[in-house]
Amino acid sequence: MNNAQVAVHEETWSATLLLDQAEGPDNAGAPGRDESVAPSEWACAVQAVRERSPGSFDQWFSGVQFDAFVDGIVSLRARNEFVRDWIDEHFAPALRASLEVTTGLSIRFVWSIDAALTCAMVERPTPAPIRARPLTIPPPASLASSGHAPSAQSEVAQASQEQVLDGHAADVRESGWFELRPGIASDEAPPLSNRIPRGVSGQLSSGLNDRYTFANFVVGGSNQLAHAASTAAAGGSGPRHNPIFLCGGTGLGKTHLVHAVAHRVRTSRPEARIIYTSAERFVNEFVGALANHTMNEFRAKYRERCDLLLVDDIHFLAGKAGTQEEFFHAFNALHQAGKQILVTSDKYPQQLEKIEERLISRFSWGLVADIQAPELETRVAIVRRKADSERVEIPNDVTLFIAQSVRSNVRELEGALIRLMAKASLTGRELDIDFVRTELATTMPVRANESSIDDIQRAVCHHFKLRSGDLSSKDRHKTIALARHVAMYLCKQRLRASYPEIGRAFGNRDHTTVMSGVRKVDALRTSDPEVRAHLEVIDRKLGCLDA
Repeated sequence: MNNAQVAVHEETWSATLLLDQAEGPDNAGAPGRDESVAPSEWACAVQAVRERSPGSFDQWFSGVQFDAFVDGIVSLRARNEFVRDWIDEHFAPALRASLEVTTGLSIRFVWSIDAALTCAMVERPTPAPIRARPLTIPPPASLASSGHAPSAQSEVAQASQEQVLDGHAADVRESGWFELRPGIASDEAPPLSNRIPRGVSGQLSSGLNDRYTFANFVVGGSNQLAHAASTAAAGGSGPRHNPIFLCGGTGLGKTHLVHAVAHRVRTSRPEARIIYTSAERFVNEFVGALANHTMNEFRAKYRERCDLLLVDDIHFLAGKAGTQEEFFHAFNALHQAGKQILVTSDKYPQQLEKIEERLISRFSWGLVADIQAPELETRVAIVRRKADSERVEIPNDVTLFIAQSVRSNVRELEGALIRLMAKASLTGRELDIDFVRTELATTMPVRANESSIDDIQRAVCHHFKLRSGDLSSKDRHKTIALARHVAMYLCKQRLRASYPEIGRAFGNRDHTTVMSGVRKVDALRTSDPEVRAHLEVIDRKLGCLDA
């Protein structure tokens, strides 16, 4: 089956599945059914919305089940609250508008939550694996001039034995990018010194950190989705989303996962052509190509000679219209060819400023996975893993105290542990609780006076005149819900606590519920003066506590 037939088959499959879902098992082909159910209008609306962004639609609606459409009420079932909230915000308005035009009714969506969907609207088929195209590399000039040009087989072999870099050695040192090239190992390949310019060999392994592998990545509730998506992108089990957009604050593990994907693909598919770069390096390389009139080589590298593109800190492209234009075309070329793309940022796609809308929409095509500050259990596991790697034994009470004291990000947590181990080794002290408490109090004195989740909850309850248990209750009254969301938002902003930690402090709520509440308050903070005033007053009260 050729590519065109596969595409037609997939579109036919998707349309048929959507129509079956809309009609339901009881209405399909049933004569004389009640027209108020209107499955055809629902199917047309779904199909019209899906055509705008098929990848994003399939991703989210694989967690949704259609139940009924009667008298303008659309009954849907979501796998969790996060899926429900996302669809309500990004897809429901378009579906509602389409249905109101075709039916003339006022449309309302009614949701229920069911983790075990019996018949999801979209069941995505397992994608075909990426196939790398063969690459032929001409013989080096030194061999050609000596009359010892290698055979076609050895040409392919010399591309695989080592990682061969594009461009000149000076360009590599300036930009910092590297490219892994394919081939088949062979004993006929000439020695490395004949194929790599002098001074470049040190660059071959400098692009990837050998410690950043999946085996060394500690998985917790704050990074589980990002880890699963990255594993699938590297050829693991589960559906492969394209592109993958990893977002989160600094020091939380985005770069670790990107390097882990490159390591896994390089091990499992040595022939794959991998490009890992940062957005800053991409900009510098683009400017260099313009200045040196080498745009054809630049475009061929990113559009044709790449099977896996990994780009760190994509937000650096903000305000750089020419570079965004070039990245847009490279993105399209790779995506249409089925090549995996993975980018990272410190913000969600919709929050990126001075980035073209067409790029933002493409970043949302596949899977957007955020990484939050690690919860306590994950921080404890990180400390233990780091201590094991350094072959240092740390008592359990010390491990717990370090994890409780350093909450912002993984980098700061590991840095604190390294400082403690170094000072204990240099001074001949033991890593006991007294030593650690004294050292952390010296290096991080702010922690002792910092507000806690309990402080924030008390301040919010006092401001909104609520009882202390209202925030943890199941009460959804408007005032209580707003106060609860404000408290969650302040816990996230002031303490950098993870979503699971906040959820446990508010009646063991799911982390997706906390995420939704934080996002709502963040949006209202800029659009609603009343909410902004509430936040300012509570912030001042908490500032007095911290002083």
